[in-house]
Amino acid sequence: MAAPPTRKQQREQTRAQLLDAAVFCLVEYGYAGTTTQRVQDRVNVSRGALSHHFGSKADLLVAAIHHIADERLELLRAAADGIEPGPDALPQVVAAISAAMSGPPFLAALELWVSARTDPELRAALLPPERRLGQALRDIFDKATAEAEPEATRQAFESLLIFLRGLAITGILRRDDCAVDEAVGYWMSRMAPVAAPRNSSLGPTTG
Repeated sequence: MAAPPTRKQQREQTRAQLLDAAVFCLVEYGYAGTTTQRVQDRVNVSRGALSHHFGSKADLLVAAIHHIADERLELLRAAADGIEPGPDALPQVVAAISAAMSGPPFLAALELWVSARTDPELRAALLPPERRLGQALRDIFDKATAEAEPEATRQAFESLLIFLRGLAITGILRRDDCAVDEAVGYWMSRMAPVAAPRNSSLGPTTG
């Protein structure tokens, strides 16, 4: 029979549940609609229990920002696990980065990005975890293009992020998987040769 959780484990579990609830509320209700009341109702805890972990909505959202970044990093690393340098690496990396820019964690992050435009404190809180995530994305991309020209790799990576963010935002209003696949194929046909290793025979990828 398993031992009952310790008080510390219970606190950690409650904190994780509150952060998951904050992510859910950001996706379901948006930034403005994410209130401490909605978060505590979803976890079914008292105001005092929530206040024990987070003294204010600002404290909760700052912690949620890091929680969201950790979730996205976990998804990214899971998707990129096992990718080895070679001619097939770049399409796999593009798929891994695309996966990290979808789903509830990304939508929650998107809510925070938009709100950060007019909220300097929120923007300041967002920058460190987003830079950490951006570096992880770059490390995975660099692994797949290790032998390419550095400047070409940088341009390919930056264009990929801009491109995938745009696709993700467009998908909020109009989701068309065929159009997305065609757009990704077009990016690969243009950028795969640029990001290919020197003297590589990698040709345009259309799938």
